[in-house]
Amino acid sequence: MTAHILMVRPINFAFNEQTAASNAFQKLSEQTEVQQKALQEFDVFVEVLRENGVDVTVLNDTPEPHTPDSIFPNNWVSFHEDGSVFLYPMQAENRRLERKVFYAIKEAFETKQVYDLSYFEDQDKFLEGTGSMVLDRENKLAYACISPRTAIEVIDEFCKISGYQSVLFHAKDEAGKAIYHTNVLMCIGDRFAVICLDSIADDTEKEAVKEALQQSGKEVVEISFAQMNAFAGNMLQLQSKAGESLLVMSRTAFSSLTKVQIETLERYCKLIHSPLNTIESNGGGSARCMMAEVFLPVKTASQQG
Repeated sequence: MTAHILMVRPINFAFNEQTAASNAFQKLSEQTEVQQKALQEFDVFVEVLRENGVDVTVLNDTPEPHTPDSIFPNNWVSFHEDGSVFLYPMQAENRRLERKVFYAIKEAFETKQVYDLSYFEDQDKFLEGTGSMVLDRENKLAYACISPRTAIEVIDEFCKISGYQSVLFHAKDEAGKAIYHTNVLMCIGDRFAVICLDSIADDTEKEAVKEALQQSGKEVVEISFAQMNAFAGNMLQLQSKAGESLLVMSRTAFSSLTKVQIETLERYCKLIHSPLNTIESNGGGSARCMMAEVFLPVKTASQQG
């Protein structure tokens, strides 16, 4: 767990037509002032996190080139405990442009090694960061559901470099469509896992995932399809600067949980939630997608030049 996250403040957030084909969670709404409402939700969310002791580094998006999904940085970059940084291949061409703010990351943080996997884009093979993979960092396990945005070959390369082992499976929604990102169906905490097991149709794969979770000491908290559609799988465990364990989610996700599920999760974490309705409906992502965990030292003013 980390007490430090990176978030990107949107400048022109909008429904992204280039991602809609593979993201069933996106809904083209008739909302007006989408950017203004998304910005308000973003700022409130950042304030909620900071009030609960999370260190939030906010980068501002730039007007050009237009990147409507810049609010979801965890898809193109991940930071690791050994000081390494991974850059990922993105399916949508306009999402590849989100890497434009990487210079600001290098200015702000000390990085030991950058592994750029974006060359897989030339092969039409993708791996969208900690959206495509849900990482059990302590046990070095990378859970991933195979989809148009998550290719086995790229996962294998990530694992070869990082020392992770993959736990691969296939997951579908109630309509039988492949779920685009693993982090909408599951969240891994230090001693628990929230997962929509019903989305894994193959019994052998389902048992393998369940066994991997249980063998690594996780209490499995199952959620339904309806709860998954309310982004209850799109959570992230953080800790406050004082060391308190936090489980961060959207208001929609929290409202979908049962009393028993809440009581179970509260044994491990303080539950933190914030309203993200505009971001969820137009972007098809929620709280977890908006946060990139930072495990890198922050540069001093003199190091930043």
